[in-house]
Amino acid sequence: MSETLRPSTLGEILDRTAQLYRRNFWLFAGVAALPIGVIIAISALVGGLIFALPGVRGGYPTSPVIPILTVALLVLLVVPVYITAAVYSYAGLTEAAAGTYRGEKITIRGALKSVRPRFWRYLWFMILQGILVALIPGAIAGALIAPLIYMALKAGGDPAAGIAFGFLAFLIGAAALVVIIWRGLGYSLSLAVCVVEKKPAWESLTRGWNLSQGTRGRIFVLILLVIALAIAVSMIAAIPSMIIIFTAAIHGTPPATGSAAFIVAEIIRATLDLVLQTLLAPISSIALVLFYYDQRIRKEGYDIEWMMLQAGLAPQQAESGFAAQAFGLGFSQPAPAASSSSDAPGISAPAAPPDTVEEQ
Repeated sequence: MSETLRPSTLGEILDRTAQLYRRNFWLFAGVAALPIGVIIAISALVGGLIFALPGVRGGYPTSPVIPILTVALLVLLVVPVYITAAVYSYAGLTEAAAGTYRGEKITIRGALKSVRPRFWRYLWFMILQGILVALIPGAIAGALIAPLIYMALKAGGDPAAGIAFGFLAFLIGAAALVVIIWRGLGYSLSLAVCVVEKKPAWESLTRGWNLSQGTRGRIFVLILLVIALAIAVSMIAAIPSMIIIFTAAIHGTPPATGSAAFIVAEIIRATLDLVLQTLLAPISSIALVLFYYDQRIRKEGYDIEWMMLQAGLAPQQAESGFAAQAFGLGFSQPAPAASSSSDAPGISAPAAPPDTVEEQ
């Protein structure tokens, strides 16, 4: 870590994110490409198997049951594979971001390999985070909206009652969305805690919630910027397909050729969009890791901890988050030895035994 550690502004964090991504582009792109690679491989496998089914190669199969069963079976087999790839990718991106921030040499294989010993912890963390962030507020909102919809339907010919119930349902849904966003921002640093500090899922969520206090507004701005970039990328990906469709329409191609051109254009658009969205994925992971370290610098004196570790003045407590609390920052020092029974009453024992010759 060549830069001097200090609290950073949002602009500095975004600039540092761009620098880390640019310097380690192939590392982050390779780790982020794991889910898309799985999708492409699965799509090719599904297409090949369906094409190899009896009757499909020469046209439509005589019975649609076999292709449907084949696709259903593949979905049951594919979903766990994709979830596994996603866990490796998200945790690997966080590991790579933390390593490059500390100035370590990280490879794609090393980042993904570091996930394997704690795969089940990361999987449980993501499930638990999804439950706390979205499932609980969504279930509560659904339980409140369902009776309102039922009462709106029962109102029958009373349009005022239907509008009132519909408006209440809208307000509940909007409130649930706000709660989901707020809780998502609160737990946004928890994955970095789980990966860097190697804490269990629940402890990571609790600590991440505490760390994010005071910086959730900046994280919200970051998420808005990433969403804006994703929208812009999707629009850029649609340009080649639009050119192909307009060209085919201007030249007045036959319907069969026009349909083929439309299919080709959609394939190109979907492929470009998927690739570009994959290249955007590391941005949020890198920035959240930088927010995580920034909050530790602000709240726990991580800059002091890092200097102590580099100077060999503190034990290597791998990312414990508490070594920097020494020197007056709240580090719990060992209690002084209790006074012996021979001490005079009312006189407390010294905090440390003197080493003078007279005392000996």
